[in-house]
Amino acid sequence: MNNTLFSAWKIKNLQIKNRVVMAPMDQYSAKSDGKITQWHYHHYLSRAIGQVGLIIIECSAVCEDGRISDADLGIWSDDHIEGLKSVVQACHQYGTKVIIQIGHSGRKCECSVDEILAPSSIPFSENSKIPKEMNTQDIKNIIKSFKEAGIRALKAGFDGIEVHGAHGYLISEFLSPLCNTRNDEYGKDRSRFLREILEALRSVLPQDFLLSLRVSARDYDQDGNDIKDVIHLLEPIKHLFDVLNVSTGGVISTNIKVYPGYQIECARILKEKLCIPCIGGGLITDSMMANKLIASDVVDAVFLARELLINPYWPIQAALELNQKIELPIQYERGRYLYS
Repeated sequence: MNNTLFSAWKIKNLQIKNRVVMAPMDQYSAKSDGKITQWHYHHYLSRAIGQVGLIIIECSAVCEDGRISDADLGIWSDDHIEGLKSVVQACHQYGTKVIIQIGHSGRKCECSVDEILAPSSIPFSENSKIPKEMNTQDIKNIIKSFKEAGIRALKAGFDGIEVHGAHGYLISEFLSPLCNTRNDEYGKDRSRFLREILEALRSVLPQDFLLSLRVSARDYDQDGNDIKDVIHLLEPIKHLFDVLNVSTGGVISTNIKVYPGYQIECARILKEKLCIPCIGGGLITDSMMANKLIASDVVDAVFLARELLINPYWPIQAALELNQKIELPIQYERGRYLYS
């Protein structure tokens, strides 16, 4: 029997009620110390009420100087745990699973710090700061920060962690030849930094704790990574993560031709070649399209981003349009009859 968009999805021991995933989207609404605000609480809770199966909390910085902006969420301190826990507990009331994306901005850091870090001393653009090329101690420090962030995510009650290895931020920079020109072991093996982060997380997380990886499958540059390169980089370390969240771009500034589902083919190929569950998407808004992608086993789940910003109740609407079973909050049951 084929799965549908509203079939349950099990990864390891984590049971997710449907295949609708909320992509991590920075809200740039955190306090200056990286703590959540009421905006975050209501923002995520409304999508849980709207019956999203899996929410991925926006990228939370593992270091204070690793934020993208001064208004980014953080997970570099134990002081962040209680606020994050309140969001997780609220979303769990509506049967939604919640994982947190953790990362470091690298050379794309725009917060008010004197020094930014990158694998090589190559700025993102003409107007960007010139980053410091990381030495071995810098690398060890950041790996330790990821490890400690993993412990905090566990204490906050998250159902899993997503490591942000996409969009030209620090891990993505190490993976791409466009910004990693090192001559040491972290340049000769561009996946080594990622591998050591994943190994550090695995060393402190329960065996059945979900670990997701988000990657950019294409750099959109002839000298950068394409799907075959990403397969080569990930094949030796795929045992360290449980699901791949597939995106593209962000390493350099370039024009990308976008359309509904423009990143799906990358996810399909990575799913097939790496034999690992994949989440795919890219400007998807149509319920029939999303359902077909699952039913035809192109991807295991579909992420929505901008559509969920506009319509937090998209999953309810989609299930009713597709005549698929969905549990509604009892307060909303009267609305079901509009689709009967």
